[in-house]
Amino acid sequence: MTRLESDTVPYLPRGVRLHHCDVRQGWFLLAPERAVKLDPIGVAILNEIDGTRALGNVVTNLSQAFGAPEDQVSKDTRHFVNDLLGRRMMEVRA
Repeated sequence: MTRLESDTVPYLPRGVRLHHCDVRQGWFLLAPERAVKLDPIGVAILNEIDGTRALGNVVTNLSQAFGAPEDQVSKDTRHFVNDLLGRRMMEVRA
């Protein structure tokens, strides 16, 4: 598990993209030879990750948007990002 600090900047590497599939009526994260079906929380997190925002800013924006406790949003977001890092579907700038 990668140590994710508030100033860590996550981004989608080349070849990885967010895609809405009309046939399957859902959002997917697509990578070469891989796909992950996303729930609404995953979509919300990925919509905040633009390759320039630090993780702390992503968490703050999500917490405010959904009226959720920042510590819980931080825990969930870090877990989600770490999972994608493990699948090599996300990278970070320190």
